[in-house]
Amino acid sequence: MKLKAEEKFAFLQLAQYIAQLDGEYGLKEREIIDEYCTEMGIENIDIDLKHFVLEEILMTFRTSRNQRIILLALMVLVHVDDKFGLNEYKIMDKIAQQFNLAEKEIDLFSMWGKMGSALYEQALVFTEK
Repeated sequence: MKLKAEEKFAFLQLAQYIAQLDGEYGLKEREIIDEYCTEMGIENIDIDLKHFVLEEILMTFRTSRNQRIILLALMVLVHVDDKFGLNEYKIMDKIAQQFNLAEKEIDLFSMWGKMGSALYEQALVFTEK
């Protein structure tokens, strides 16, 4: 909810792009993106990624605070399927560099993403009937 409307839709595009980097847009990734859309108060519509340009999307996020918000959310997304592959790593590193984050910060964000995705999985188990 902290993002501006333009940033919310840019984040949705970015999240769907990241979710598909490993060649599969799995159920866990879809669930996380659905949760993000609910939090942002927007509908999760499938984005046409044919004309997706990472650098243009990243320029949408102008404040350091909002850059950090989306990077944390993306770290949960890349870790939720327990497959943090080379393509995902390269893109996350590129995003972090674009946002001028130090390597130590990137590592901390990644660890937070791993923990966040684990907590998300536990919450699903606890709320199943």
